[in-house]
Amino acid sequence: MTAKNQRLTLAALAVLAIAAAALLALSGLKDQAAFFYAPSDVAGAVPPPDKAVRLGGMVQRGSIRRAADGVSLRFVVTDGKATTPVVFSGIAPDLFREGSGVVAEGHFQRDASFVATNLLAKHDEKYMPPQMAGKMHETKTLEGQ
Repeated sequence: MTAKNQRLTLAALAVLAIAAAALLALSGLKDQAAFFYAPSDVAGAVPPPDKAVRLGGMVQRGSIRRAADGVSLRFVVTDGKATTPVVFSGIAPDLFREGSGVVAEGHFQRDASFVATNLLAKHDEKYMPPQMAGKMHETKTLEGQ
């Protein structure tokens, strides 16, 4: 085998190795490419129960209900088009309140309600995740028509 053929063989193997690594990475991320789901994303097709996902949106005003145990919460997340009920047991972040942005980590149940294991509240009055800002803009545009 000549030196030129060896270089071509090594280059072909390198390209195959890179392609294989890319395919492995894509297969590992196939359903996790979205940072979070909005309520309107799951209105028609709820992700499989017990699959770990993130639900993002705004806490609907008047929806927070605290249980007598002091650590359980029920509230509704909305994106302006759809709503999703959420149940959370634990200590909520200080910035968690009605009308504020939230990303809840957890899983959906068969009845399309969401069981959160962790809550992330927005840190600034003007901050909104880019995906949520786009969804809210679309909602306002559609409502204005």
